[in-house]
Amino acid sequence: MSPSPFPSPSAPPAAAHPVPASCTDLFISFTLIALQGFGGVLAVIQREMVERKRWLSNEEFIEEWSVAQILPGPNVCNLALMIGQRHFGLAGAMSALAGLLAAPLVVVLALALVYARFADVPQVQGALRGMAAVAAGLVAATGLKMSAALGKNVLPLIVCVLIAAVAFVLLAWVRVPLAAVVLGLGGLGCVLAWRRLSP
Repeated sequence: MSPSPFPSPSAPPAAAHPVPASCTDLFISFTLIALQGFGGVLAVIQREMVERKRWLSNEEFIEEWSVAQILPGPNVCNLALMIGQRHFGLAGAMSALAGLLAAPLVVVLALALVYARFADVPQVQGALRGMAAVAAGLVAATGLKMSAALGKNVLPLIVCVLIAAVAFVLLAWVRVPLAAVVLGLGGLGCVLAWRRLSP
């Protein structure tokens, strides 16, 4: 009898890249990510998870991020839950989420007290506008880095670029609600990918 081509259900999958050592490692890693994430942690979490720790490949990160984007709630929290659950189940999910939220909560509460006192100072208002510009640049740079994975997408590159361009126009200029864009273009992308993958 020839051996089964499928792995035994009890056999652990071979690790394709490094994994977190423990729930504590997840907590500390996501705490450090959160403390770097001024204006949003997308740029930071992509660099840490893919480039530094290599817990995810760029393609895996985009897949997880896509799912996190369409689920209810903050997308970075969704992503932290998914990465933690992947390695240590519920305990890992809670550790990653706690790391992402605990330290920033303390910082935000402290800054809120300071802001309440100095909100009318022109220098403070100017500093906040400057931070918004930096945050936009970080998101744009991360988007460009993530776009490299589109070459391995099941859909042709031109289709991916067209869907992204239409999404940008609908959101930035036409002001279509995000939910409608996600359902419409996301559904279209899923259908096109499904048809190409079907035998």
